[in-house]
Amino acid sequence: MAEWSREAARALDAADALGPLRELFFIRPGLLYFNGNSLGLLSRPAEEAVREVLDVWRSLGVDGWFTGPNAWLGMMEKASAQIAPLIGAEPREVTVANSTTINLHQLLSTLFRPTATRRKILVDETVFCSDLYAIRSHLALRGLDPVGDLVLVPTVDGVLLSEEMLIDRMEDDVACVVLPSVVYHTGQLLDMPRLTAAARQREILIGFDCSHSIGCVRHELSRWGADFAFWGNYKYLNGGPGAVGGLYLNRRHFGRAPGLAGWFGGSKDRLLEMPAQFDPAGDAEALQISTPFVLSLAPVLGSLSIIAQAGIEALRARSLRLNGLLIDLFDTRLARRGVSLITPREDERRGGHVSLAHPRAEELCSRLHEVQVIADFRHPDRLRLCPSPLYTSFEDCFEVMERLESILDRL
Repeated sequence: MAEWSREAARALDAADALGPLRELFFIRPGLLYFNGNSLGLLSRPAEEAVREVLDVWRSLGVDGWFTGPNAWLGMMEKASAQIAPLIGAEPREVTVANSTTINLHQLLSTLFRPTATRRKILVDETVFCSDLYAIRSHLALRGLDPVGDLVLVPTVDGVLLSEEMLIDRMEDDVACVVLPSVVYHTGQLLDMPRLTAAARQREILIGFDCSHSIGCVRHELSRWGADFAFWGNYKYLNGGPGAVGGLYLNRRHFGRAPGLAGWFGGSKDRLLEMPAQFDPAGDAEALQISTPFVLSLAPVLGSLSIIAQAGIEALRARSLRLNGLLIDLFDTRLARRGVSLITPREDERRGGHVSLAHPRAEELCSRLHEVQVIADFRHPDRLRLCPSPLYTSFEDCFEVMERLESILDRL
């Protein structure tokens, strides 16, 4: 546990190679933004990418789909190619399309094949509600029991998940496992390679919701052997509110017809022929459904240019240092003030944000907002602090904990 001062935090900022990237983002003066795991900030390249689309639309109209190096028809492929290295996949295994929950629906409708004896879907009890709704709906659509055929693995002591418990419940009746890469309300990073290996050994499909890890954690989904993944591009990837979603489909599933067919999932060399017979693409593009969301894809591409400049290894290292500083400051400033640390301390078990517990966490979050800190509250008692490796400074981390300490002293 280190003793920190504002001067020490400033020294880290001065020596930080990624520090200049902060200037590419719009940050209101005086604001401490610690909610990038809900919505990342707007960047100048993202804004410029949207302006470019609007300019083309204004000047070319429908010809924007086909004209120039940034023709709209190629936007999904460009984004997929840039995201593929972030998750350890081939570009053909990735597509940037649809939305996060629609992509889960598409993946389940394509891959989930229950039998009389192997029909259950395994999740953890912390599962994000939208994922849970989608999974239950698929059980119901297959004539299964949305309650009895859903395996909910509990946390340990109501806080963290245990990989051992998750693996132990991968029994013969389980057909599919859907887990988060990072648990959204605790910041726990699951051991994805271990979980994937266990599922593969048991011939169980396994996929991950990577919404809280993509852009701040390195993945190797293809090497690990995961069957599928899906995510939102509006958190650490800073793609904007309601940004188009992304999905990963392991190449061993190429050639399987999509469960939800749409014209943009067809073979691209025949797309504009509009054949009556659906001819699916031979890779992850088959899981695209509808026309590209051009105005939503543009800011994703703009932000990805910054992430490519930084590199995922450097972003992960910086994210861990920022979180490490928050944890050190928790130990010295907050631990004796009735606050508990929920997020694991070990680097290999921690995602991109830090979760604290306090009986009056909702009030703390509101009080922080009053002093220009944007944090996040989750029921019943969680306060989440997310420093972005792209635009949060070490001094920001020092300052947010100082303001939180001052609020706690006045409760």
